[in-house]
Amino acid sequence: MSGLELFERHAANPLLSAEDWPYPVNAVFNPAAALVDGKTVLLARVEDRRGISHLTVARSADGIADWSIDAEPLLAPDGAVSEQWGFEDARVVWIDELDRWVITCTAYGPAGPAVFLATTEDFASVERHGIVRQPEDKNAALLPHRVDGRWVLFHRPSTQFGGGQEIALSRSDDLVNWSAREKVLEPRDGAWWDSLRIGLGPPPLLTEHGWLLVYHGVKQTVSGDIYRIGLALLDLEEPTRVLRRLPSWVLAPTAEYERTGDVPNVVFPCGLLHDAASDELRLYYGAADSTICLASARLRDVLDALLSEPPVS
Repeated sequence: MSGLELFERHAANPLLSAEDWPYPVNAVFNPAAALVDGKTVLLARVEDRRGISHLTVARSADGIADWSIDAEPLLAPDGAVSEQWGFEDARVVWIDELDRWVITCTAYGPAGPAVFLATTEDFASVERHGIVRQPEDKNAALLPHRVDGRWVLFHRPSTQFGGGQEIALSRSDDLVNWSAREKVLEPRDGAWWDSLRIGLGPPPLLTEHGWLLVYHGVKQTVSGDIYRIGLALLDLEEPTRVLRRLPSWVLAPTAEYERTGDVPNVVFPCGLLHDAASDELRLYYGAADSTICLASARLRDVLDALLSEPPVS
């Protein structure tokens, strides 16, 4: 069993912090990531000095430095009760069928967190589609195309019927009406690093061997929760079927900027980009709910590690 961290932190970390923002904020973290016209676009969660979050776009030619940050949020509360406490933790995926990017994020209001959907063609303007999964639900992302004729949404629901600690999925014909949740991946029992709860990271990445699932796992300790990052591989035709799951985490909060912040001991991934030419995976994540960071790996190494594990029974 390998204990190696497959992802290597970038020397420039943290890439972005509140001090970089063009207006006063408390923290920037948990960014979605996209490649648009050759540039890296991050859709960052920005917590203002009231404690309420919105989503703002940052762009960079190399995805590391010289960020251009929009002066206004792309998505912020507009008075609806369901979003009055803000928007959090976006994921984005390009949908060829729709010819646009789909944004899934958490809208937060008095009833609790809910899954909110919006679309954009250029990250300069956005079309709101509203709540698609009612409270309490979060950590949502779409697959980039239909599976067996239906859209697939990964999410983490918590209802009066239980749940709230696992990754689930639902299916839809129209991106509006969704089926009951189906279990995908659960926390492991006992002392495991992902034993308290787990949640989806970026949208799953299509590979020849299956959907690459990056997730955050939480362990409860006497000193507080620790968030780490793990990997699994899902079947391409039936994404509820887990093919492989790494036993060890691939990134843990060991750097000072990950261990110290508004929420210590947190690495929380929401954005993943793959460069086919170099085979580089770029994982954009929030560190300690305070800054935006980057870690990288080769897709081949990640898949080799997963495929070296025994199949999930």
